[in-house]
Amino acid sequence: MERSKEFLSKKLISFFNSINIQIFILFGLILSTLISFDYYYKNSNLTIPFVITTLVSSIITLLGIPKLKKIKIKQIIREEGPKNHFLKKGTPTMGGIFFVPIGVIISNLIYFNKEDYKVILTLSFVIISFLLIGFIDDFLSLKKQLNTGLKFNQKINLQTFISLIFIIICASNNLLPNSIQIANEIFYIGNIIYPLGIFVLLAESNSTNLTDGLDGLLSGCSVLIFTGLAITILIENPNNNLTLAPLCIVMAGACMGFLFLNNYPAKIFMGDSGSLAIGAALGGIALLSDNLWSLLIMGGILAAESISVIIQVSIFKISKRLKGKGHKLFLMTPLHHHFELKGNNEIVIVGSFWLVTLLLVIINLIFFINT
Repeated sequence: MERSKEFLSKKLISFFNSINIQIFILFGLILSTLISFDYYYKNSNLTIPFVITTLVSSIITLLGIPKLKKIKIKQIIREEGPKNHFLKKGTPTMGGIFFVPIGVIISNLIYFNKEDYKVILTLSFVIISFLLIGFIDDFLSLKKQLNTGLKFNQKINLQTFISLIFIIICASNNLLPNSIQIANEIFYIGNIIYPLGIFVLLAESNSTNLTDGLDGLLSGCSVLIFTGLAITILIENPNNNLTLAPLCIVMAGACMGFLFLNNYPAKIFMGDSGSLAIGAALGGIALLSDNLWSLLIMGGILAAESISVIIQVSIFKISKRLKGKGHKLFLMTPLHHHFELKGNNEIVIVGSFWLVTLLLVIINLIFFINT
């Protein structure tokens, strides 16, 4: 039994070690899916924006790496993290400043001068604003030479402030739905959409921030979730050119281009500037397109990462208060660190999380089509 487990483990490590092959398989899978949908839905036109954004994002990120090295923008590793992460020390970070603006710029070019262009401008505002919050956090972290930049309450306050402005802009332009769809049921929620919208942006951006802890983990999952959102929106509005599907697929392309350089061993990290912006983009798009339920399903890995931290902190505080000694459910959180400390190979963890995300995207699409 032990030998069979060891054999299976070696096989998994061998398979996932071919991570570059996996990335090209991922790229090929998404490309073939988009070509199929473009053929079936004549008005979709998703393939070309995805390919162009992937190419531009990859090139800009590649050119940016030497610049970051020159000005010594390098990752700070937290002392309490897994010890093997100290090998990553010195890797250029803040890569979000390269690939996120690419997605925003290309999406604005696609929608420019078209009806409801204000939707894209509003989403661009929240994405870039969260990028700037992440940039400040990354900058302060480098300045202090610590893994923490902004204090927790400072970061949350800034995120809440930007989210509030976003919701006010959306409300004043009638961009927010007054109902949410869960499965095949539609629930009218009225003004509850305002606090819900703020919560979604905070929850999603912090979930993506927590998920960004292993090479290629968040960027790979984000490619799949953005693509899943694009297809979901396209199925909802097959005859409408002015959906948010192109924005989703452009963001997927931006993450895909970055992933080619962020895969293990990463040549660059996205930093908070990338992870917070990705979360804001996912949350904002899902909110305005009324696809919060789909995002919850497809972003199951993001939710699990965030929930693992909440559970760990809660159990530790409660047990310390009751028994005088804090206890932990996980070896370390977020969840990917627990699997690391269990002895799993980083590449295997990342590949497995991608696979789970792919399955969740497929489940959502099957569920969505059948309702």
